[in-house]
Amino acid sequence: MRLFSRRRAQDQGGFDPVEVSEKGGIRYMHLGGTAVQSAMRMRDPFALELEYTRAMMAFLLFNPAPREAALIGLGGGSIAKYIHRRLPDCRLTAVELNPEVISAARAYFLLPPDDARLTVLAADGAAFVRDQPEGRDVLLVDAYDAKRIVESLASDAFYQACHAHLRPGGVAAFNLWGSEDRFGLYLHRIGQAFGGHVLILPAEKKSNIIVFGFKSPLPALDFQALAARARELEGMLGLEFPGFLDRMRAFNTIDDRGFVL
Repeated sequence: MRLFSRRRAQDQGGFDPVEVSEKGGIRYMHLGGTAVQSAMRMRDPFALELEYTRAMMAFLLFNPAPREAALIGLGGGSIAKYIHRRLPDCRLTAVELNPEVISAARAYFLLPPDDARLTVLAADGAAFVRDQPEGRDVLLVDAYDAKRIVESLASDAFYQACHAHLRPGGVAAFNLWGSEDRFGLYLHRIGQAFGGHVLILPAEKKSNIIVFGFKSPLPALDFQALAARARELEGMLGLEFPGFLDRMRAFNTIDDRGFVL
């Protein structure tokens, strides 16, 4: 069932149409096609319905108490809502280019209004990151149109700006599609921008691959400490952090003690 469909023109060209549909008790956001950009279970609207959004929260394994975070690409606001509700000591700025996405997130996905811990900006995410060096402890990038990653948010210059945007010891999480033909190129660019200090976390059921980039000084990467933190976070937040850690061990370079970056 389609609930909402709207297009807003830009000075140059136009945004993809924003559509909202609902099926089986789950509400979906689409941008210019049938691909799901965001999902919200109506009976549990502040949970992270899509696994890749839960996987992006695995940044907490490496930085469990961020003070300032930024999210590039809002979608239906699932991650923004979750951080706002479950991480009360973290202030989040979410940046979304298309103002109709923000309107739909607030009208149909219960994104709360701005307050002391949440700011939502209708702005260019690449410019936001570039213009605020050492501005955040955590940076989350999840920016796709109907077909592929937004090109301005996947360039060498953008990934270098992401590294510069983080404070020392910061972590970035990038949502990539492993099925995209340029996945290898994007992964290479992230690796170069972060000096090879990257880990990957593939989603279990779909082609999303979360790439974590770390700015020195690097976090503790030994398995014993990370496993203890994963269990603690699972108890606090109800997310499958031990499973995420096991999957990361299977897809990254390790030695007897921990991850090798």
